[in-house]
Amino acid sequence: MNYRIIARNLGIFSLWVAVWMVASSLWSLWYGEAEALRALLEAAAASALSGGVLVFLGQGQHRRMYERESVALVGLGWIFISALGALPFLFYGGMTFTDAYFESMSGFTTTGSSVISEIESLPKGILFWRSLTHWLGGLGVVVLMVAVIPFIGLTGKMLYQSEVTGLSKDGVRPRIKESAFVLLKVYGVLTVIHVAALMVAGMDLYDALCHTFGSLATGGFSTRNKSIEAFNSLPIETTITVFELVGATNFTLYYLMARGDWKALFRNTEWRVFIAIFLVSCTLVTLNLLGVQGEVAADASVPGAAGAADYTRGQAVRFSSFQVATMMTNTGFTGADFNIWPYFSRIWIMMIVMMGGCAGSTAGGLKIIRVVILFKIGAQQIQRIFRPHTLRAIRVNGQVVSEDIQYSVLSFFLVYVAVTAFSTVVMSFLGLPLESAFSSVVACLNNTGPGLGMVGAETNFACVPAAGKWFLSLVMVTGRLEFFSVMVFFFPSFWRRG
Repeated sequence: MNYRIIARNLGIFSLWVAVWMVASSLWSLWYGEAEALRALLEAAAASALSGGVLVFLGQGQHRRMYERESVALVGLGWIFISALGALPFLFYGGMTFTDAYFESMSGFTTTGSSVISEIESLPKGILFWRSLTHWLGGLGVVVLMVAVIPFIGLTGKMLYQSEVTGLSKDGVRPRIKESAFVLLKVYGVLTVIHVAALMVAGMDLYDALCHTFGSLATGGFSTRNKSIEAFNSLPIETTITVFELVGATNFTLYYLMARGDWKALFRNTEWRVFIAIFLVSCTLVTLNLLGVQGEVAADASVPGAAGAADYTRGQAVRFSSFQVATMMTNTGFTGADFNIWPYFSRIWIMMIVMMGGCAGSTAGGLKIIRVVILFKIGAQQIQRIFRPHTLRAIRVNGQVVSEDIQYSVLSFFLVYVAVTAFSTVVMSFLGLPLESAFSSVVACLNNTGPGLGMVGAETNFACVPAAGKWFLSLVMVTGRLEFFSVMVFFFPSFWRRG
């Protein structure tokens, strides 16, 4: 392991974080927030200083970065950057380092779980930095580095392949720096369009920027205590829903469309299944809410009856579609308190949270492409029961899915289930009831935000003990980097020189 080359690149990341902290401080300067301005500039100075030291320690290292170093850098990069990102919260005051680190990790991993109860009491500069961590983490800090910092050089390809999640990076692999820059431009254009759309829908520039960072990056941080519910605006909810779905779509498809292949989106099996699941989920949750209203609303003993009894048909469609979109894309905004909805709606929402969005997107979860392949593997095994001599290849998008990829998907699913179960046991051991323990793990592992029970839509993670917050921070980055890039850290052989 070449530690000096890792140190040099961590230093570059630190300097980059410092630049964005200074940019965030401009909002505090504009609104006359002296304490927030001081906190952001001090945090920027600390980040720049640590970056300078690390670059100095790693100077003279021009050796090519190999896979082991790139994996280590990505994992350590998220952990280290989250520590730097916690400094504005810490320096402003009112938060322990544990809470500040949890909030920062939740931001960079686009999770959106929060420990802040009175969000609207914080200065605008601090809240802007909080939301900006989503945007930086959405496409991936490392991809941004590769795209805009020339002197990363040949390490870019390895970093990109370690950072970008999903089964395939086809279409962007050969000329990695150019491709990353194209993705960045797409990301930037979509950001501008989203901001403009939210302003047309009724938001001011500040709120439009913050909520664009949260929805396009599928993060979920809001500037309001009640999240999107506080605006009570159908145009705003509709705009955010559309761009959440955009953010949860494979960005490679946008790359292909930018190159002239306008039908790439509609040919893609994963995207078609993604949209189908969204539409079916909206229908089922809407019918469930209306069913509660029509049949058992008068029965106070029925869970969810009181919450759904007042919904009109239009409101049921509105709230269910928004909440399905925001949870399926792992964004985590709240348009209504789904914690009081019927059991079916809550269970279904947790299921689509675990499915997540498309591979190569800003969304978390298993990824739809893996769900498709798992379904096809299951169907194949069932067919073999009554047609044992028939061999049919598994195909996705007209291409044969190799046995190696099938094995990889099955392995990932088994690890996913094991990590979810183990983490739920840990959170239960730390004192959370089963529903809250399980949903807190699902929310953090799939980078979603709110869960159920004690960590539901109208509450937050402030009730979680300090040990639980540190554990869930590890769960967040594990989910963001899809397990293996983090799990290798626990193997001593990974750190040996060679």
